[in-house]
Amino acid sequence: MLKRQSPSAAERSRHLAADGGALPMSHNDSRSVLNLSQLVLSAGQIKPSPALKHSKITYFEVEIVDVQSKKQICIVDKVPPASTVLDVKHKFHKACPQWYPSRVGLQLERNGPFLKDSISIQSLAVSSIITLYFTDLGQQVGWTTFFLTEYTGPLLIYLLFYIRLSTIYDQVESRKNFRHPVVHLACFCHCLHYIRHLLETLFVHKFSEGHTPLKNMIKGCAFYWGFTSWIAYYINHPRYTPPSFGHKQVSYAALAFLMCEAGNHFINVALAHQTNSGNRTCFPSPTYNPFTWLFLLVSCPNYTYEAGSWISFTVMTQTLPVGIFAFLMVIQMSLWAQKKHKLYLKRFYPEVRRKAAMIPIIF
Repeated sequence: MLKRQSPSAAERSRHLAADGGALPMSHNDSRSVLNLSQLVLSAGQIKPSPALKHSKITYFEVEIVDVQSKKQICIVDKVPPASTVLDVKHKFHKACPQWYPSRVGLQLERNGPFLKDSISIQSLAVSSIITLYFTDLGQQVGWTTFFLTEYTGPLLIYLLFYIRLSTIYDQVESRKNFRHPVVHLACFCHCLHYIRHLLETLFVHKFSEGHTPLKNMIKGCAFYWGFTSWIAYYINHPRYTPPSFGHKQVSYAALAFLMCEAGNHFINVALAHQTNSGNRTCFPSPTYNPFTWLFLLVSCPNYTYEAGSWISFTVMTQTLPVGIFAFLMVIQMSLWAQKKHKLYLKRFYPEVRRKAAMIPIIF
């Protein structure tokens, strides 16, 4: 008789799997399952692993190169895209403390214009490395300090001549000669002019990119202070002679002077409060105030009124130094007006295309 052989373990496993039965687990397998279940129960709820955040911020490196020697001064690294030129200047100042931000001039090209502080670094980038050329602008002063110093000097200097100091005029001659009323009126008008400038500097004008070289302030002070000394010396001199046409000439000229001063003030206020239409700044338009109607004819009426003030002051006092000063001021302001007129044509072409710069038809 043939003996029946018992099936092997592998065959029994296949039969059980085919019949849907459970496979018997070995001792090691059961121990592993037990350990896993205990681990799950002790750990509590399984938390998903946090997703990794990938930073998309690209930092720039700004290389600062001397504009003359072309040698590298330093590298400002890790500059965020939202940074401005002013931010780079501050970081450059930390690396090189001898150059504070207002003294630093940065150019994208060696012969190019200086970059404004408000320009974004990202707008200058062609790659992750940006090369900027450095120029030392020299000692700088703020615009407010510039104008306050420039206008305070004439105000005080004129008053020193008005009180006729013994170191300037002969006291005996000063007591003998009677002061004509136009001398007092001229002092009032001159002081009013510069007090208006000082108040507008403090409360009306808005200055951007707020620094200028110290040498510009020295030149401006030398011009204004020097001419004020010359003008005040002649008008307040004991031998000063009044205008040829007497009271009428003085009165009409003084009235014109006051009107020009008022017009200049209202124009400066209008320029300081320009209206915005959406994202675009609109050029000031005439209002019910008749002093603003000059906007219909010229784009820089503040210079027109300023020139009118000094021409009126010349007629009122009838002195050569005032006439020379007024002539130079008209030339200078006409140059400033033409320069501003070109900028206005780019920004406000429809509004200013038919207007003159300072004086209708002439400029």
